[in-house]
Amino acid sequence: MSLRLLEWCTATRTPLIYASSAATYGDGAQGFGDDWAPPALRRLKPLNLYGWSKHLFDLAVAERAAKGASLPPQWVGLKFFNVFGPNEYHKGEMMSLIAKRFDDAKSGRAIRLFKSHRDGIADGEQMRDFIYVDDAVAVLRWLIDRPAVSGIFNVGTGRARSFRDLVAAMFGALGSKPNIEYIDMPSAIRDQYQYFTQGEVENLRRAGYSAAFAPLENSVGHYVTRFLDRPDRYR
Repeated sequence: MSLRLLEWCTATRTPLIYASSAATYGDGAQGFGDDWAPPALRRLKPLNLYGWSKHLFDLAVAERAAKGASLPPQWVGLKFFNVFGPNEYHKGEMMSLIAKRFDDAKSGRAIRLFKSHRDGIADGEQMRDFIYVDDAVAVLRWLIDRPAVSGIFNVGTGRARSFRDLVAAMFGALGSKPNIEYIDMPSAIRDQYQYFTQGEVENLRRAGYSAAFAPLENSVGHYVTRFLDRPDRYR
């Protein structure tokens, strides 16, 4: 379906901006640089089928660009990192940890995080590049307004933070002390679990995007106080 959409956008001269994912980077052994030259992309080894599906489409588009083949007038792949924020409530278990566990934190119940099963990394110190949805939307709007910009870009803050930091920020926004328990990570996912992601955003900066990304505590505070801790979470 993605390739069919690519062909349609090419034939009708319609810009194509699509969602890739940080899952394409696998365990991070090859780093998190968004070099979209085909040789660089081929070095990436995603850990699951979702990551592979995104990666193979990135590679298909990049190979066409490298060969000078026909493409849409603007083509952009966005490797989204851990996006969180308002109006994600329909996503069920795919919601951010903040959305899934806010009611527990509000009620004073402990938030459970995974223990670490890797030497040198403490429990709860698994790290992600958490980016607020407002910042992700700002990148999209910037690209829509600049049809001459094409390529594959990371959409993250460029700064990894731990799940413990994320939960502490949620409790802080509620004016409470962090209440965290650590549980074993299910064995079924231990070999496919990313312990660190951090998007390099230099490619986006070189393209001209200069806006700052909100710090984690500010983003979580905004989400909690303006949405989650209100009767209507969609406002």
